[in-house]
Amino acid sequence: MAAKAPVKRNLSAEKRARQAEKKNARNRAVKSKVKGAVKAVETTVRAKDAEASASALKEAVRAITAATSKGILHKNNASRKISRLTRKANAALKA
Repeated sequence: MAAKAPVKRNLSAEKRARQAEKKNARNRAVKSKVKGAVKAVETTVRAKDAEASASALKEAVRAITAATSKGILHKNNASRKISRLTRKANAALKA
């Protein structure tokens, strides 16, 4: 984690520090949700559970898209994640 910022000397700087703290907490929560969803897909793919991997993929895509719309993930990064997860899930379905 990043070190806490030094104490600010003026009101606007203090406010920006408070806002940044809230924003960082929100972004961390969304990113961890995405990571958990991705991990769930990879786990079900390894277990060769077709139905579970399909539903986990759907949830992961939803989480990634939400993170993108909130500006937490870049759209190309999100597309790459979704593409790779979909390929893994489809390979598990065929095998």
